[in-house]
Amino acid sequence: MILYGIPTCDTCRKALREISAAGQDVTFRDIRAEPLEPAEVSRFLAAFGDRLVNRASTTWRGLDDAARAAGPAALLAAHPTLMKRPVIDRDGVLTLGWTAEVKPLILK
Repeated sequence: MILYGIPTCDTCRKALREISAAGQDVTFRDIRAEPLEPAEVSRFLAAFGDRLVNRASTTWRGLDDAARAAGPAALLAAHPTLMKRPVIDRDGVLTLGWTAEVKPLILK
């Protein structure tokens, strides 16, 4: 299992703690230190569409209108922290966020 996020994200830290406490093996991938490859961005966008871009983030609020007009792939390439977090890959199945709907899928 791979959890994609950033180490300063409270939701990512909470997800990592809960997954580890459940006895699951999880690898953390810091998307700042190791940015997503174009193929990964494409895969994530195919699974989640525009929901992958976190329009409530501090990074988004700091962008001007011209930058916001770029497509999701270009936005995520230029600003990795715009990705809604965490994205979790469990045996090839992707989930987005750490919600009541996602937890049973990951912690089973």
